[in-house]
Amino acid sequence: MLGLALTVAAAALPFGGAQAADPIKIGVTITQSPPGSVVQGTQVKDGLEVAAKILNDAGGVDGRKIELVIEDTQGLPEKARAAVEKLVTRDKVVAITGDHQSSSVLAGMEVAHRYKIPYVNTNGWSDAIREKGYPEVFNPGNYNSRVGAAAAATMKDLGVKRVLSFAENTDYGIGLAKAIGEALKKAAPEIEYKYETLDRASKDFLPAILPLRANPPDVIINVMLPPAAYIMMNQVYEQGVAPSAKTWLYDGSGLADYPDFWQNVKEAGKGMLVFGLYHPKMAQPSLGKQVGDAYTAKTKNAPNRLLFQAADSLFLIADAAKRAKSTESEALIKALGETKYTGTRGEITFAKDKGYAFNQWLDVPYVTFQMTEVNQKVEDSVLVSQPGQSLDKSKLWKPAK
Repeated sequence: MLGLALTVAAAALPFGGAQAADPIKIGVTITQSPPGSVVQGTQVKDGLEVAAKILNDAGGVDGRKIELVIEDTQGLPEKARAAVEKLVTRDKVVAITGDHQSSSVLAGMEVAHRYKIPYVNTNGWSDAIREKGYPEVFNPGNYNSRVGAAAAATMKDLGVKRVLSFAENTDYGIGLAKAIGEALKKAAPEIEYKYETLDRASKDFLPAILPLRANPPDVIINVMLPPAAYIMMNQVYEQGVAPSAKTWLYDGSGLADYPDFWQNVKEAGKGMLVFGLYHPKMAQPSLGKQVGDAYTAKTKNAPNRLLFQAADSLFLIADAAKRAKSTESEALIKALGETKYTGTRGEITFAKDKGYAFNQWLDVPYVTFQMTEVNQKVEDSVLVSQPGQSLDKSKLWKPAK
């Protein structure tokens, strides 16, 4: 706790300036209404508000409070683009963060790049975001190549032969499905892999599912977000395809800690293997525990991955402002590029290699766990691989039929 106090207090050290009493405005773009993921948007908003309160309770940055200016993108690229334009030109924010869907990030960051405003990507996984090479865009969250590598390692450990991904028709979905394929070519070229793209606005995926009844794959990988992901999972389960004695269901989208997960999937989620960016049994820095406790006190819900990703996004901007002794764009961007900060999930630094690694925190921690009961909390799920370790097959459960 002492270490945490020092960390937060450090962000509150003064850097002077004529506008010391004015709040530091941070622009936030999230989904607060359909068709995008409102669940994700709510979790990100909660995480940013928790982080802002922690910073402000500690005195803010140079005595200046953090003020979040929030815009709803509906998960639509055109809305995200307009939101960032408004935040920069009308609200005069010093940085943008919060977005959690790759297509929206790709649209919004173009505006930030044009105005040379710092943009901290909270949860856009698409490698294309990094491959743009924009110096204003920083990525402390997860990325598709990392999920691809994790999924490939799990498939290899399972010893399966045929794998099928169901991917939503977005930059995130298609990008991740391709990343899994590329990773499998390197890690387990003997595995036969293909992916099928599904419309995230559809409610009927049976045309893609029914042919699988006669010849099911060994694994179905979910690369979709709610509500489409829930619909697909239920239809796959109702047709007897997965999870089953023949076919594993692997979630590459981090669905299990959504508050409405069990409400929407029930038996269809029992047995699902999960790529997890957070599990209560993972080791965390003290700041992670403080943020988790504050979130539970605020919402009565258990912590989730997006909570920590959002909180880190804001902590990084505050840390950069403190070190730069300024909120001017050029100074903030330079300071963000030199980040070495212990956030809620570990020590964050940004790589400079071209491609998916550009301005990316490469060592985002992850685990694999399995949901073995309906309505099971993540904290009670079975952790089948710790960070950096192989799958422990002795802990796996599979349906009898």
